[in-house]
Amino acid sequence: MKLHTRQWGDGDRTAVLVHGIMADHRTWRRVGPALADKGYRVVAVDLRGHGASGRGEYSAAGWAGDLVDTLPAAPELAIGHSLGAMALSGAVERLAPARAVYCDPAWELRPEAGAGAARFAAFKNATRDMITNLNPRWEEADVDVELATLAAWDPETARAIADVYAVSRTPARAVVPSLVLTADPSTLVTPGLQGQLARRGFEVRTVGGAGHTLHRDDFDGFMKALSGWI
Repeated sequence: MKLHTRQWGDGDRTAVLVHGIMADHRTWRRVGPALADKGYRVVAVDLRGHGASGRGEYSAAGWAGDLVDTLPAAPELAIGHSLGAMALSGAVERLAPARAVYCDPAWELRPEAGAGAARFAAFKNATRDMITNLNPRWEEADVDVELATLAAWDPETARAIADVYAVSRTPARAVVPSLVLTADPSTLVTPGLQGQLARRGFEVRTVGGAGHTLHRDDFDGFMKALSGWI
């Protein structure tokens, strides 16, 4: 499926951005322009079931395949967050970026996949107060974006999670030079998994004090953690 995209900048290097579940390209409202200022042409997608992209069968293979069908091949940089990091890791060999960054990647959800799906689906109706209380470090504009992206999101994507995570999605190796950024602490990338990833060829860094949505909790810390990768 060809996905809806949003572009910032027109530099001679390309960066691609892949959001997490319940979000869309608008989650990158600060990251996209910041990378454009560094000379990138930045392309952000709306994953299937999110934003202005189409709906359809939801699966790990489908989300990854849509990235390959939509994004420019061999970008200089590819960044994925959470579910988007899972989709990116499934597409990375075919997409062939020079560097990949996985932000608090959702690779291991097997024990909690079913319960998590129900919680995600229920969050479709979250109020402004709920979002603000869960994310006290967000700017007001990020709360506005969250409300808008929830309105555009298909909760059937969450109901597919149990099947998607019936198996581990942690990559066996770093196909390209790869950085994993984690929350502090991360419920998705445990210390044990961090060690495993390091042995598999990934560099692992933590954005101190940031929650799961690193780039919205601490934008400056997130960009600093990308030092040497952008």
